[in-house]
Amino acid sequence: MSAKLWGGRFAESTSTLVERFSESVSFDARLYRHDIRGSIAHARMLAAVGVLTADDVAAIVKGLGDIEAEIDAGQFEWKTELEDVHMNIEARLTERIGDAGKRLHTGRSRNDQVATDIRLYVRDAIDDVLALIDTLAGALLDLAETEADTVMPGFTHLQIAQPVTFGHHLLAWREQLLRDHSRFVDARRRMNLLPLGAAALAGTVYPIDRARVAAELGFDGVTENSLDTVSDRDFAIEFCAAASLLMVHLSRWSEELILWATPMFGFVDLPDRFCTGSSIMPQKKNPDVPELVRGKTARVIGDLTALLVLMKGQPLAYNRDNQEDKEPLFDAIDTVTICLQVFGEMMPHVKANRPRMREAAFRGFSTATDLADYLVKKGMAFRDAHHVVGSAVAHAAKQGCDLSELSLETLQGFSPTIAADVFEVITLDGSVAARDHIGGTAPAQVRAAIARARQQTG
Repeated sequence: MSAKLWGGRFAESTSTLVERFSESVSFDARLYRHDIRGSIAHARMLAAVGVLTADDVAAIVKGLGDIEAEIDAGQFEWKTELEDVHMNIEARLTERIGDAGKRLHTGRSRNDQVATDIRLYVRDAIDDVLALIDTLAGALLDLAETEADTVMPGFTHLQIAQPVTFGHHLLAWREQLLRDHSRFVDARRRMNLLPLGAAALAGTVYPIDRARVAAELGFDGVTENSLDTVSDRDFAIEFCAAASLLMVHLSRWSEELILWATPMFGFVDLPDRFCTGSSIMPQKKNPDVPELVRGKTARVIGDLTALLVLMKGQPLAYNRDNQEDKEPLFDAIDTVTICLQVFGEMMPHVKANRPRMREAAFRGFSTATDLADYLVKKGMAFRDAHHVVGSAVAHAAKQGCDLSELSLETLQGFSPTIAADVFEVITLDGSVAARDHIGGTAPAQVRAAIARARQQTG
């Protein structure tokens, strides 16, 4: 029974099957840095309030530093019989420094300890994700500037709708990313409160200084209610929710890149190093990176669902169920991180096929709405203009040409209101240039949006 730090109550050893079933060190060992940081801050606070001696805290801090070095060097022996990262580190500390190691756990529980470790871990993960979002947003901005004048078809229902610029389309992706950024920032702010001090569920009888620990660990303050503190996993769910929505955005981009890279579209060329070939068809260039990102989106959504279902039936306060929070959370962190990394490296090297994009926009009667707007400006009711243009489109389709290729005489056959100036608005360039307002697709507005973005990001 000596191997169990909680074993005094029990008359028989834990079943080896139960040990295998209940251990978490195989996946929560990644928390070791955060566990050590939290323990050092806790020990220093205990010394400051007179619970530990200066000698004890000095031994604890040095011992924990040595253990961190052991783990970094791959020399630490993780033991499943010690269940988790916390007990493995505490047991090793006691081996190294004796009774001082046994006094470290004074005034805390594994319940508030793990809640602190996970918050520290997720906080660092959010900081990493935010940096990766910034990198990707910057890549989109650079590419949008290069393609500010590139005309392509805009789609609704995956049917050609109106001409836009590729730069405008890329800035649309960036807007989604900026909202993702704000959600992670908001989640980080809400979770940045210290759980230590809640102990098992009711607080502690020791004269702890939670504010001191919070300041040392970079928290904005302390949690207010001990029952909620040890059972709260909202912050993990919020991370996975923000990550899920981010992955949905990356998946939508992936779907467009996959379509655009096909010979049927031919709008973009993806770098060879981000694609793979076929084992049987030598001509193939498969967009595996976007396809995998699209597929990995399902994993992150599944991670979110797992956490929601995990928490939905739990009474206050802590329950062992919460051990199951880490694997989906860690998987979501790992998945969203690698997907942002690969997109951040790929996007600067995506090449637009400008002639093909322009040809596609030209072929789809994408300036039909411009003709309708032209007639409205001449005094025609919109519904009448809609009918006139629909008839003109049907005629052009039969002739196998675009509206802009119809003669003035032919166009006037649908409405005598049409004059020679119509050709200024039903060309592709005229159409995109006319959307010259904030949020519009005009190249001038794309450049203005880029300038504002660069000013905001410094």
